[in-house]
Amino acid sequence: MQDTRPQTMTDVALKAEKISVYYGSNLAVKDVFLDIPRNQIVAFIGPSGCGKSTVLRCFNRMNDLIPAARVDGNISFNGEDISRFDPVELRRRVGMVFQKPNPFPKSIYENISFGARINGYQGDMDELVERSLKGAALWDEVKDKLQDSGLGLSGGQQQRLCIARAIAIEPEVILMDEPCSALDPISTLKVEELMHELKSQYTIVIVTHNMQQASRVSDKTAFFNAQATEAGGKMGYLVEYDATQTIFSNPREEYTRDYVSGRFG
Repeated sequence: MQDTRPQTMTDVALKAEKISVYYGSNLAVKDVFLDIPRNQIVAFIGPSGCGKSTVLRCFNRMNDLIPAARVDGNISFNGEDISRFDPVELRRRVGMVFQKPNPFPKSIYENISFGARINGYQGDMDELVERSLKGAALWDEVKDKLQDSGLGLSGGQQQRLCIARAIAIEPEVILMDEPCSALDPISTLKVEELMHELKSQYTIVIVTHNMQQASRVSDKTAFFNAQATEAGGKMGYLVEYDATQTIFSNPREEYTRDYVSGRFG
């Protein structure tokens, strides 16, 4: 595979070198090399079971929470091995938004302020809540009901609340694991517009099954595939990683071409 990765470390937020992930004795992902450029959106696409979300969770050590999981290889964040970070601090700086909106059963205000407070935020909390909600394009919709439960919002609003909650702890990277899969088209469009606005301040990595979404929002796209293992499971691997326009219009690999054209499988 041609190396299209950025050449200077100052441009790289996250770097994965020969990452393999095991669940017990099962090899789930093999030998992934990736550089995630700073202040860009990178999309992971590919069929179910190809390791997209597994690789995403490597970047903030979420796989550490799975007892049987083991990650081989090296991942660096701003040039430093992530194994040297305290996991809580790493997850503050590399935030995550999940597939299903998961607001806390608290007020909208408390959803934003809670994480900041336990991370020792010393500034004006009202200003932080307002700034975070504005950053998630949600302020105008909720500014008069900040003490209402976050669970009372629509699905799309809840997802933007979760993005605001991630922003509030001042991360440098935001990981998004299929953030629009449970949303209607209008809410999806709002989240996509939000991603475009956020990338001036954050590096974003998104896992999506929606190829049109990947083509709309991302600067670079990584296509993953899976192959059967002797044990009867699936092993994911990275097929191709390049500028999104190249992946969708002139990919090098036949597997990629078949997938983005709808002929795959």
